[in-house]
Formats: sequence, C-alpha cells, structure tokens
Amino acid sequence: TVLLIPLIIPVNTPLWVLALAVAFAVIIGKEVFGGTGMNILNPALTARAFLFFAYPGEMTGDKVWVYGLKNNPHVADGFSGATILGNFATGTTGHNPSAHDLFFGFIPGSIGETSKLAILIGAAILIYTGIGSWKIMLSMVLGGLLMGLTLNVFAVNDYMRFPAWEQLIAGGFLFGTVFMATDPVTASQTETGKWIYGFLCGVLAILIRVLNPAYPEGVMLAILLMNVFAPLIDHYIVEANVNRRMKRLKRVAQAV
Repeated sequence: TVLLIPLIIPVNTPLWVLALAVAFAVIIGKEVFGGTGMNILNPALTARAFLFFAYPGEMTGDKVWVYGLKNNPHVADGFSGATILGNFATGTTGHNPSAHDLFFGFIPGSIGETSKLAILIGAAILIYTGIGSWKIMLSMVLGGLLMGLTLNVFAVNDYMRFPAWEQLIAGGFLFGTVFMATDPVTASQTETGKWIYGFLCGVLAILIRVLNPAYPEGVMLAILLMNVFAPLIDHYIVEANVNRRMKRLKRVAQAV
C-alpha cells in the first residue's frame, strides 16, 4: 500500500498530502475493518479517492508536471502539460502523444501509469509468483476492449472515436488492471467470479472515463465499485455451485 500510493498520485503532490493519504489508507482503509486481510476496498485506491474528493485542487485539473526542458533557462525542473485523457475531457485532441510514447511512457502522468512496458513486466512477475490473477487481468482487458469497441461504433465525439486498443494504454488502465484489480483481498475469490469481476472492472473503467467528463480517468471508481460487489459475485457463484451439486446428488439418489 505504502509503495503503491506514490505511484498513483500526481508527482507534484505536496508531501503532507502524500503522508495524509498513507495514514488514511492504513487507518481507515485497513485497520477499521480489522487489519490486513480484512479490508473490503483496495487501500491504495481508497486513499486516492479520499484525496480526489477532499483535495481536488491537488488531484484534478487538465495540467500535470512534466519533467524536461533541461536546456531551457526559464524552466528549472519541468513544465505543466496536459495528459491525453485531460485533452479528451476538455475537447482538445490536436496534440496527443503517439501509441509509441503511450507504451514506453514518454508522456505526462502519475509515475505508475506512464510506462506500459514496465507494467507488463510487473504483470509477468505477479503471474509467475501467483500473487496476481491472470484471469482478472485478461478479463479486465477484454472488458475494456469490448466497451471501447462499442463506443467506437456509436461514437458521437472524438473521445468515443479514440481507438479501443489505445484506450488500454492510455491513462492508468493497465496499472489498475495489473496492480489494483488483482488485490487478493478485495477481488473476487472464486475462479468464475474472477472473470466476471475483471470484465466488469474493464467495462466500467472505459465507460466512466469516456461518458463522464468530470472523471477523465475511470479506473479508480470502477475498481472500488467492483470491490464492493466482489463478495456478492462470489456469493452467487458459490450458491450456483451448491445448487448444481444438490441437483446432481438428487439425480444420483433417484437413480439408486
């Protein structure tokens, strides 16, 4: 949690805000539910949601700090530039980065979301070690891709026309897919439930991102919402399995 929070907030966020986010994640996101392994919401995303609504000036806007311009004597460390999702949210689509820049991370944004290559390496490590579920990752990508294609078909603006596959490498979609949605505590626990949970995370992330201009990035809200519904999904999956087995036992008993 402590390592993930700095990766999902703007790089120019004041340190006192970062400290407050970590404290909120640990105390409210975890401890009030009984400690590690008992929380119902992803602690890192809970902290980001808290900052998003409590300190919107630090978390929102269409400009973010961008490192560069070393040879410019008028810029000491960086400059402000719009993210690709910020451009779409404000209707400014003339100077968006290429797919190459989106994939390798030559774009403005939070530290964790920029390099998709690094995220894929992290995904491979999580899958190899068994910490992250490949079913959740794959189903979330499929859900996001399907929703992106659906929006492409019914497009009425530039954001809806944005290619579905590029939606997956823009913003924090892949980072959320790999490191947030796969949280073993707050995600679905049943094998079938993981497919449903991940798919709905992907669908909602793109849907919120594109259709609600107030939230240019919908991954956070989508995953938190599905964290709430994950136990319900597992409940119905388990109930369906129990009913199926009971019917099988009845058929066996009748045959005997």
